[in-house]
Amino acid sequence: MRDPGDVSKDELRELLGKGWLTHDGAWFFSVAAEMGMEAANRMNKAAIKAMAPFETRRTMKVLQVDPADLTDCASLVRFVTAGLGLIMPDSVLDNLHFDCSDDNTIHWSWEPGRCFAYKGMSQMGRIDDYECGVLFRILCWLEVMGIPVELDPNPVKCLHHETGECRGDFILTFPG
Repeated sequence: MRDPGDVSKDELRELLGKGWLTHDGAWFFSVAAEMGMEAANRMNKAAIKAMAPFETRRTMKVLQVDPADLTDCASLVRFVTAGLGLIMPDSVLDNLHFDCSDDNTIHWSWEPGRCFAYKGMSQMGRIDDYECGVLFRILCWLEVMGIPVELDPNPVKCLHHETGECRGDFILTFPG
């Protein structure tokens, strides 16, 4: 058996990230089974919104990011990518892409069929009524940072399930 001290940072991040995703999926499925999908979607978004201020501030602290330095698309993409890189496994992040099409727009895209939420909800047989929590989480991070944003498209249900692809734009409005 390996000593825990011999476990690499990447192995530990992958283990903890996958553990969190498994818990999140099991929680969602349990709520949906007992209370229905409408309640599960509502409670999932409420939990994400409640968690976002803590998660965003802690991530900024660890990465030593001053909110005043997040003044353009490129700085936000660097922060969101690095922040998600701390808490999500590579198996998720390798399939999610962000880039700036201009100073006020972050383009996002998932590799076709590779979104963990899409795959998990499909496996659970709940994809027809699932409301995306992944994009909502990023929206909540931006809200915590005080950056007004529009999502285009702004899906209610899973975009990949509805259209066959998950891609779009975060259209940003930077303060002053």
